[in-house]
Amino acid sequence: MPFERATETYLRHIAIERGLSQHTLSAYRRDLLTFASWLATAPVVESDGADRAGGSAVLDDVGRIARADLAGFVEHLATRPSGPLAPRSVARMLSSVRSFTAFAAGEGWLQLDPGASVRPPKAPMRLPKAISVHDMERLLAAAAPSDAADDLAGLRDRALLELLYATGARISEAVGLSVDDVTTLADDSAPEADGLSVVKVTGKGNKQRVVPLGSFARAAIDAYLVRARPVFAARGASTPVLFLGARGARLSRQSAWLVIQAAAARAELSEHVSPHTFRHSFATHLLEGGADVRVVQELLGHASVATTQIYTMVTADMLRDVYQTAHPRARRAS
Repeated sequence: MPFERATETYLRHIAIERGLSQHTLSAYRRDLLTFASWLATAPVVESDGADRAGGSAVLDDVGRIARADLAGFVEHLATRPSGPLAPRSVARMLSSVRSFTAFAAGEGWLQLDPGASVRPPKAPMRLPKAISVHDMERLLAAAAPSDAADDLAGLRDRALLELLYATGARISEAVGLSVDDVTTLADDSAPEADGLSVVKVTGKGNKQRVVPLGSFARAAIDAYLVRARPVFAARGASTPVLFLGARGARLSRQSAWLVIQAAAARAELSEHVSPHTFRHSFATHLLEGGADVRVVQELLGHASVATTQIYTMVTADMLRDVYQTAHPRARRAS
């Protein structure tokens, strides 16, 4: 099986079976193309005691992929003259290739999976960066600098940022929302939930989760839906998408990023702010307020609680710093 044909078969498989987004599929494709480009010029390697014709032979037959190819690829990424990749980036690219070789072995194109024993470089732990509640309030206030009724973009931007902070949604999830995804619960069996505003978020792998929507975010979204969205919608083709650009089309991730950067500049925040800052701040502030880590896991859409627990380390670090600063007997004796 030629490498190119095997790659296309694999990408079709994961698109259907795993329900991956086009953005994720594009990332897998880029990683595999990078691997193929390296194979085309890779030096002769020795595998299982036998000399091989070189990495380019793999492009004609994926059955020739060996552990040495993957190990050599990892070394290349970490030391390439054009600029070594960080361990985290190397690990991500290796993960794409290992997923492909596992599929190839499952299809019978490979006798054994050569990626099973190749380990990624260990990346240093990087704690998520959240901003304080006070800074978040400044950022949200700066989203719509004008209270004028004709500031349509300001109404949309405020609604978008309020939603990001209220739900912890990824930016791709937020711009992918439809108007009908923002709704109000009506449940006779649970009166305490009756009237609760929620958002139906579609995350990775097409998995849906329902996240409560606070009153500030709901008010901002309602104002946008009543005063701004109808004007934007009239400028383009009919679409159920919640957040629209000035011409009536779906607001892109890049445009949403620019909205966030503009608000951060107006708020004059010293910290760097990205779309994920809202997600990190959402989780950190919930845990600081006493939320259970498993509840936060569900709200964020994490498959494993271990992913969510990294936020508990952030709040633990903050508690330690406050304690050491404030308690009279926490500081070391001089």
